Amino acid sequence: MHLYTATPDSALAIFAHPDDGEISCGGTLAKWAAQGCHVILAVATQGDKGGDGGDPGRVAAERTHELLEAGKLLGVTDVIQLAYLDGELDNTAELRRRLVTLIRSFRPQVVLTGDPTAVFFGDLYYNHRDHRQLGWAVLDAAFPAARQRGYFPEAGEPVDELEVLLAATLEPNAAVGIDGFVDKKILAMQAHRAQLARYEDALDAAVSERARQAARQAGMAGQAELFRLVQGGA
Repeated sequence: MHLYTATPDSALAIFAHPDDGEISCGGTLAKWAAQGCHVILAVATQGDKGGDGGDPGRVAAERTHELLEAGKLLGVTDVIQLAYLDGELDNTAELRRRLVTLIRSFRPQVVLTGDPTAVFFGDLYYNHRDHRQLGWAVLDAAFPAARQRGYFPEAGEPVDELEVLLAATLEPNAAVGIDGFVDKKILAMQAHRAQLARYEDALDAAVSERARQAARQAGMAGQAELFRLVQGGA
């Protein structure tokens, strides 16, 4: 497994819901931000069907507030919401155009998102449709669209080859050590009270142990987050 030790100058994390980035790779984002990386967090949906299942407008407003709070805790430079409704993401040309615009505007060295090929996690959970749709859209946007001028010319100048780190993967081949940043990840997750308050008492132990397990899987000491590192094109 590749130990991903480089800190990029800029990184664009794109996830479906307001808490997904923190859960999936909050330690990595916090570490890179502390080391001077320009970290951008883009969230595709409003999270309007989450929380307590109450009024969607109220829930969306609460979750946006929590997203901004969590971003500050992680040290994220820019937080962007595409404001789709929960459960209504599709890998459409319109979504890919918006993602290509983000990539060409911020020109990150690394793009992070969820692995859309990871569907069944044992027999207790399978991956949310929004996660799968967005993951494929991000991959399609990163390659070939963002790199080739013929795709969405209105979205800006094409970028060079991108590295993509897929979180929440069943096929990890890369690890980022997050020693010293697990507490920031936990605090950022705790900021998402509307969605995660019911887990608050267990978050500290669960997140810490998961990070230790990830490090052991990668053959390293301490704590880590795992990814599937991919590059589009040849």
